[in-house]
Amino acid sequence: MKTDIEIARSASKKDIREIAAQMGIREEELILYGFDKAKLSEALIKRLEHEEDGQLILVTAITPTKAGEGKSTTSIGLADALQRLGKKTMLCLREPSMGPVFGLKGGAAGGGYAQVIPMEDINLHFTGDMHAITAANNLIAACIDNQLYWGNELQIDKERIVFKRCMDMNDRALRSLTVNRGSRKDRDLREDGFNITVASEIMAVLCLASDAEDLRERLDRILVAYTLSGEALYVRDLGISGALLLILKDALQPNLVQTLENTAALVHGGPFANIAHGCNSLRATKTALKLADYVVTEAGFAADLGAEKFLDIKCVMGGLKPKAAVLVATVRALKLHGGVAFDNLAEENLEALKQGLANLDRHAESLKNFGLETVVAINRFADDSEAELKLLADHCRDHGLHFALSEVFSQGGAGGEALAKAVLEALEAQGEANYRPVYALEDDFRTKLDKIVKHCYGADAAVLSEAAAKQLEELEAMGYGNLPLCMAKTPSSLSDDPKLLGAPTGFTIHVRELRLSAGAGFIVCLTGDVMTMPGLPRHPMAIDMDYRNGEILGLS
Repeated sequence: MKTDIEIARSASKKDIREIAAQMGIREEELILYGFDKAKLSEALIKRLEHEEDGQLILVTAITPTKAGEGKSTTSIGLADALQRLGKKTMLCLREPSMGPVFGLKGGAAGGGYAQVIPMEDINLHFTGDMHAITAANNLIAACIDNQLYWGNELQIDKERIVFKRCMDMNDRALRSLTVNRGSRKDRDLREDGFNITVASEIMAVLCLASDAEDLRERLDRILVAYTLSGEALYVRDLGISGALLLILKDALQPNLVQTLENTAALVHGGPFANIAHGCNSLRATKTALKLADYVVTEAGFAADLGAEKFLDIKCVMGGLKPKAAVLVATVRALKLHGGVAFDNLAEENLEALKQGLANLDRHAESLKNFGLETVVAINRFADDSEAELKLLADHCRDHGLHFALSEVFSQGGAGGEALAKAVLEALEAQGEANYRPVYALEDDFRTKLDKIVKHCYGADAAVLSEAAAKQLEELEAMGYGNLPLCMAKTPSSLSDDPKLLGAPTGFTIHVRELRLSAGAGFIVCLTGDVMTMPGLPRHPMAIDMDYRNGEILGLS
């Protein structure tokens, strides 16, 4: 089989204006980036305001493993399959971060015969959104230090600056550092650090903003520091919200591309799901719902992370009402959750598969708690045995779950038609949307936290560190105690311990730190040892990449 990049290059790509036309978008409503990419204009979004919404389908997954689950690939293949069945469909995905592209995971534009294109651009600089977010973030950081340099009129306590710089690359050396080393005064030195761009609050506010004015208001509310007298300081106190909006004005507009099979796709916004809220922009999703009868979107990592935040944060803030969820699972990953070593996954092992099914069940139960009709997508790999596939299918049937075999990686939309039909059946079975968040906005902080860890993780309880408990008291005193929660947790386990596979029981979630994202409108709860600036693996993907004779090599 050809490599991803070879398949992408051989695709029969249409002019983006033709893709737009098939969705009812006029040429003058596009901001063109060459012939294969475009941004959607504000005029289009305004024109669509009163159109009826289509049906929203969320794609999520079991707890990820290095065996691979193929969530984005499944999302793309499902959209192509629905389009093949004559359904007016649109796909909504996040933009890849260059951190994982050059790090451990590689690209995030799908794989095999289920990809969004141009995959090279999408995985690299694309339309510049990531750079704009990085620049806006770092303008805030620069203005904070500029205040300190020019006499500190705002009386910033340099020991209580909470806003960090960012860059869109994995670099563990930047997690903690001392800034102002070039100053002649030792008193100017202070401790600082970097987040990866996708963990920046700027990314979160861009992805949750409804329009430019809402974005301005959210930027104004971003907490940056405290004064020497303990008062909170926000971006509005720095007086730079207008400048930030200038930097972000184009990044706010959704990006239109296409799949290998010419299905329209909006790829916009890219917060990580383990350290941020893990969903593409609200603007892209709401616009797609006005343009299409069926919208397929995915949330990062598994149902305990991306799906929980999609359903408890994004849907609540945006008034979205999803009806069905696709839960991607593989025999390989389930066997790994059942105790099989990675090197032995190609061997048939029905007993391990049975043990690993507990992870699937936990996620399916979580989605049921949200009121979503769930379809299990059995993402087939070449070494899956027929007995293993039958066991998994029988398990789904016995537990009342819709299911279908998915072969979109090797066959594209044709390999997803069974899945598409199962999704349509699930939507029909659901009838009116029965979606409900797992907690109510009026619940207090500890009630929200308790409901998340019990209903979505299967934990017994959550405990706050002494520092987190003190931070909660401060947040409640500031009037922020009832905000939604954005859990920052390892994606490798339902618990906060990445080594606990399967569906662990009898565990406690440990919240070590709370961070206020007042602009985004949630409180970030950091658990375990999750980091907001990832590091590179021993052998990063960057080592295998090159550019020769005008051709990109090694990108996947």
